[in-house]
Amino acid sequence: MIGGGITGLAAAHRIIERKQQGAKQVEVTLLEASAQLGGIIQTRQRDGFLLERGPDSFISEKPEALELAKRLGLESRLIETNKNYRRSFIVRRGRLLPVPEGFHLLAPARLWPFLRSPIFSWPGKARMALDLILPRRDRNGDADESLAQFVRRRLGREALERMGQPMVGGIYTADPEQLSLLATMPRFLEMERRHRSLIRALRKAGVGSTGQSQTAREGPRIEKGTSGARYNLFLSFDRGMQVLSEKLSERIADFDSRISDGHHPPQSSIRLSTAVESLALKRDTTATAEAPQWIIKTDRNETLMADSLCLALPAYISAKLLREFDNALAHELDEISYASSATVNLAYKREDIPHLLDGFGFVVPFIEKRTLMACTFSSVKFANRAPDGCALLRGFVGGALQPELLDLTEAELISRVRADLRDLLGIERPPLFTEVSRWDRSMPQYHLGHLARLQRIAACVARLPALTLAGNAFSGTGIPDCIRSGEAAADTILAFLLPILS
Repeated sequence: MIGGGITGLAAAHRIIERKQQGAKQVEVTLLEASAQLGGIIQTRQRDGFLLERGPDSFISEKPEALELAKRLGLESRLIETNKNYRRSFIVRRGRLLPVPEGFHLLAPARLWPFLRSPIFSWPGKARMALDLILPRRDRNGDADESLAQFVRRRLGREALERMGQPMVGGIYTADPEQLSLLATMPRFLEMERRHRSLIRALRKAGVGSTGQSQTAREGPRIEKGTSGARYNLFLSFDRGMQVLSEKLSERIADFDSRISDGHHPPQSSIRLSTAVESLALKRDTTATAEAPQWIIKTDRNETLMADSLCLALPAYISAKLLREFDNALAHELDEISYASSATVNLAYKREDIPHLLDGFGFVVPFIEKRTLMACTFSSVKFANRAPDGCALLRGFVGGALQPELLDLTEAELISRVRADLRDLLGIERPPLFTEVSRWDRSMPQYHLGHLARLQRIAACVARLPALTLAGNAFSGTGIPDCIRSGEAAADTILAFLLPILS
């Protein structure tokens, strides 16, 4: 396994689980270039605050992360979001306005809260209501469409600028003009196909809701009394998301070896500070064509041999390693664009924040021309994120629409974020401390044609023996998606190896 983020850890752990079930002849070695595991899952504790540098939660509607946590014995450490403030805000002309109750990312399931909301102008509301009578689009097979094209067509320009771009585009830190709806939110295309109207589909899904999710074919249920995202579905851990990656690494290392820091013998199952410099493929002419060997050379002048190889890496790094084997594959991987972003954690005394913080945070439409694209009220969203009498905020900066902000110095970033918080939350006093985390080329962009590209990548991979690719570049960017990708890669590896070894 090359790559020790959540995908690589999930893949290695899956093989460990199978070893415990009888596949004992398979040995796994995980190589990680950095000095720690978990990728962008990084939790820090400072002065009684719990800071998330990367993701702060996962969605339980996709079962992979929750099921893995249970198998790891972490169920008792799972925590839900605060039940009292399950709503979010959107910035409009410098004011924080609550997302209307029952509004699901793009369209309303409940008409009265939507009609009363000042987020949209009356002409904008009238245009959105046309969704109820507009015909469905005649599609040529599964013809792709960008988020921007789809929202403008069904709901109008104002719906895109005021809701679609910040709510959905923000999830992927993406440009809505390029974001593939087929690859990211296909359920909205399915709603149009089955019900013609998004509003009708969401209203039907929300009637008589019990809070349980329906199948993707029927569409999502709407949690009554909330606005925006379905916050009842989001979970974290009592001491932050790093609990998950640490438990995974412990389980893998404890099974048959120890973690190496790069200075210990190469028998360790997890090798930190070990970057792969090149790959070679050796075919044994005396063996069957189905049993080649990969030769892995590291930056420590070591050569490792592997019967199977999983690259759980950003697509552009995998492209570099695979170019000499298949230039077409490397080209397709290189064509997956990435956006960069930064998070800014700011710790405050609660009395220094005039705003009630009666929600989980806010998103900022691009048309507002702010530095912040979103801000989470971390100490409101989850318990035990700040000491008594204090509050923790986390701002998000950059993404595909504002990449130039990542060129700012840390001091400049903090200054501009604080200026936004002063305008939007009334905060005049300086924070107790701040911490900036930069994530260069960390978020893959699922541009138009992404699913077709995945088919071409799969065809190329099929020509290379004993190779699997996994990670957030392919079929989902969330933690459950990465776990599913890693575990599927492990299953593919075992399906290849076990017949050879038996």
